[in-house]
Amino acid sequence: MIEITPTIAIDPREIAESFIRSPGPGGQNVNKVATAVQLRFDVRRSPSLPEAVRVRAERLAGRRLTKDGVRVITAARFRSQERNREDALARLVELLREATRRPTPRKPTRPGLGAKRRRVDDKTRRGAVKKLRRSKPGED
Repeated sequence: MIEITPTIAIDPREIAESFIRSPGPGGQNVNKVATAVQLRFDVRRSPSLPEAVRVRAERLAGRRLTKDGVRVITAARFRSQERNREDALARLVELLREATRRPTPRKPTRPGLGAKRRRVDDKTRRGAVKKLRRSKPGED
């Protein structure tokens, strides 16, 4: 089991890995060995995730989620296949950990008394400046 939090763990069988040729560093190895990893995790149908975490994970994934609800992570940062596998898995775990955090609800606030007074004073000052600019009747 891959531990996300002390209460949430996902089964490694829920993750599908495929190996592709890496566009990154690797010398002649790039042309011969499939070192990049494409990790697929079905967020929508995972039995390991609670509903609230699933919804937040889908929202966090955004456009990187397929129409079927599968999150695809491609890792090609390193030259070795094993390090790319670890990188992809770490990124998936981080995404799911972030999805477990509840967003803090916004508390509506009101402007304070001092702010209201400053606003009214500024309006009064601005009005006085504009009043000075006006031409008096009969001065044309």
